[in-house]
Amino acid sequence: MWITGPIQIVGVNPYVVVDASTATALRPRWRKPMPVLVKLNGEPSLPWRTNMMPTGQGDFRLYLHGEMRKASSTAVNDVVTLEVSFDEEYRNGPLHSTPVWFQRELDRDDVVDAAWRNLTPSRQKEVLRYFVRLQSDEAKERNLQQLLRALRGDDVHYMGRDWVDGK
Repeated sequence: MWITGPIQIVGVNPYVVVDASTATALRPRWRKPMPVLVKLNGEPSLPWRTNMMPTGQGDFRLYLHGEMRKASSTAVNDVVTLEVSFDEEYRNGPLHSTPVWFQRELDRDDVVDAAWRNLTPSRQKEVLRYFVRLQSDEAKERNLQQLLRALRGDDVHYMGRDWVDGK
């Protein structure tokens, strides 16, 4: 299915709106995050796997992370063409294992471990996917400390969202 629209932004998160009729054509009566395969302006050759997020009004937001926009040379306010299909091979749950440096903190702190286990599977998956892309030790440590603060219940802004009470 082809979708054309402007890249909008909420907070720091760029997205394209997928209207209710288009979402229904992809998968009727779907109300939770919808797993899809996406090409943005024809890029990349193998589509990205991601989720469209429901707005609660029947529409979805298809968030476009930095790698997607970089590969397609697009930016906020650009009008883009998306090739989108339902990801029939999607399997729920984290795709990445917990890094040793994060697991050490979970084992060390019962409050952090309980808060981590209480996160939704999709939030855990999002964090682990983010962690696996970190390259430098400095980035790993900086992100670990931010997540630990969030899981301990501090109000922090991390990964493009506000965390309140460990969520």
